[in-house]
Amino acid sequence: MITTPIVSEEAWHEARERLLVTEKEVTQARDALAAERRRMPRMTVERDYRFEGPDGSVSLLDMFEGRSQLIVYRFFYEPGVHGWPDAGCTGCSLMADQVGHLAHLNARDITYARVSRAPQANIATLKSRMGWDAPWYTITDDFDRDFGVDEWHGTNVFVRDGSEITRTYFVNLRGDEALGSTWSYLDLAPLGRQEEWESSPDGYPQDPPYSWWNRHDEYPAGE
Repeated sequence: MITTPIVSEEAWHEARERLLVTEKEVTQARDALAAERRRMPRMTVERDYRFEGPDGSVSLLDMFEGRSQLIVYRFFYEPGVHGWPDAGCTGCSLMADQVGHLAHLNARDITYARVSRAPQANIATLKSRMGWDAPWYTITDDFDRDFGVDEWHGTNVFVRDGSEITRTYFVNLRGDEALGSTWSYLDLAPLGRQEEWESSPDGYPQDPPYSWWNRHDEYPAGE
């Protein structure tokens, strides 16, 4: 039952304008938080973590797919998870359904991937059932324990300089709820949206807004 009062058109617009002030404050605070996130110190990844992919063993470096930034979501799909082997964690599945077309992240030099402890054969079956096409790897060592995702889902962010990898950010629990849109992941990424209006450290790549936006099938080859 919706119990808020019914008012005139004029009163409704007045209430909307009052709320808009707060909404703009929240947007500005979110932008400021993303700017602070881009200035976080980094942590060197010292171990050579290994995963299984559809074509065999890969390293964390391989998961970048040649790009400079990597976002990794820990998806709970493995023996012991409710629904195994026919389904993964319900919350993780909801998260996966939210993720936008990855071509837009790729265009900003970002790779998105998922990791689980399920074998690749099971992952392939679940991806087919659910219509998911994001890269998805099998954890084979202590990656989940070392990066805070052995008991709960979470999103880790990395950047590479050549073959040197550093961890730049981590979010889990309710912090993951709002993720899924291209913009939400760009705001977690080390280089951000890379647009001129953003507050970023000197030397970060930045373009005018709209200049890089494209339909997902029209980005230049290789992005």
